[in-house]
Amino acid sequence: MSSLADELAAELDFSDNEYHSTSENEEDVKVEDENVNDAMDVDNEGKQKDEDRSATSSEIQSDSIHNISKFLHNKQTREIIERIDYFKSRNREGSTMSNAPTEDDEEYQLIVNANSLTADIDGEIQTVHKFIRDHYAARFPELESLVLNPMDYARTVKALGNEVDLTKVDLRPILPSATVMVVSVTATTSSGRILTSEEWKLTEEACDTAFELDNVKRKIIHYVESRMTLIAPNLSNVVGSSTAAKLLTAAGGLTAFCKIPACNVQVLGNTKKTNTGFSSASIERHGGYIYSSELVNAVPLDLRRKVTKIIAAKAVLAARIDSTHSSPNGDAGRKMREDINQKIEKLQEPPPSKSTKALPVPDEGPKKRRGGKRVRRQKEAYAMTELRAARNRMAFGEAEDEVEYGDETEGLGMTTKQVGKIRASIADPRNKVKTPKSLKAQQQRFQAPSSLTSGLATSLAFTPVQGIELIDPTVAAERVKKANEKYFGDGAFSIVKK
Repeated sequence: MSSLADELAAELDFSDNEYHSTSENEEDVKVEDENVNDAMDVDNEGKQKDEDRSATSSEIQSDSIHNISKFLHNKQTREIIERIDYFKSRNREGSTMSNAPTEDDEEYQLIVNANSLTADIDGEIQTVHKFIRDHYAARFPELESLVLNPMDYARTVKALGNEVDLTKVDLRPILPSATVMVVSVTATTSSGRILTSEEWKLTEEACDTAFELDNVKRKIIHYVESRMTLIAPNLSNVVGSSTAAKLLTAAGGLTAFCKIPACNVQVLGNTKKTNTGFSSASIERHGGYIYSSELVNAVPLDLRRKVTKIIAAKAVLAARIDSTHSSPNGDAGRKMREDINQKIEKLQEPPPSKSTKALPVPDEGPKKRRGGKRVRRQKEAYAMTELRAARNRMAFGEAEDEVEYGDETEGLGMTTKQVGKIRASIADPRNKVKTPKSLKAQQQRFQAPSSLTSGLATSLAFTPVQGIELIDPTVAAERVKKANEKYFGDGAFSIVKK
């Protein structure tokens, strides 16, 4: 029998063998796991690369212009363009138009829809223009500030392309000569880089889309202008085909347009623009489609408001004629247009020159002066006398005498310095008021006769020699009379002593 020590030793040998075998197996498993992990890493790197490539292609595909601008592929747009092509192939004339209201015509609704479509095309062109700017800014970032028109910008980008030297491209058929010079000089110092083939492909597709939108817009405008001469010939002759289509679209039809007064027709199409941070002094408050028409823009700025009122009034009359089909040939509209042109010419005429008039023949006769007895009497009453003139004078360096009147004093001037008699104003006997004959006769009636002696007369005379003396006054008068006759009987001295 084996002892306890042998059994323990045998167990220890067995555990060591198991440990070695277990450690060897673990090392093999680790090696296998590392190999598997390496293989998985290689597979993951390949998958990541494939995913990156697919993501890049998907991003490029999602950034395409066809995902942003879907206007041309819209169902409504395609239907309108197809119907335009259909009606353009039919050469309709004014005689084929029915006498029914214009809204019932089969082509009228198409014209209204096509005309409203032009505004949507303008917005779509702006969207495409922004797409082109964002993608071509890496090549020529300064171009967007040099060329502002969206279509000119697209044509310039299409012409420049992805050329290394942009100054060698001829832009004269696209831009004005001054702009071409500025673009060429700026291109020499541009900080742009060459675009990749994928980036240039996206930009080129956007330019082609802008060209297609512009062609569709021109096609619609040409169609609307050609058909407005059938729908509203008189209105088209007054304001033009394009403006007439815009007015009818804004009003909701020809019948609705006829119900609008002329004062409200002026503001049809008026849009309030919010220019944040910019002055609004140059923005016309009540400028609609008529104000922006070619006829109004051809006149000076100060006459445009007046011309707009004239055209609006004539446009309403022409539309009412079109609604009743009174003048299908448009003769009434042409006559109204002639009247408008005459009024515009009349407004622009210079004012008549002022003619120099000759002076009137001088009147050498006596001048008429206001006068008369009343005026002369008034002048005499307020005439300056010598006494008043002396009172107004003052002696230099001498104090004048003053007279007190209560609390006030009046200066006498040089009145007290006068020597002799101061005469008052002498009255002119010609200006003296004559006594009326009736009053004079009444005074003579009450006067006593001159032959009678007054009752107050006395015959007593006081003399220093005799004292009281009784005399006859008539005798004294006769004595004086005889003395006068003796010396002055012949009108001179009759007795001269030698």
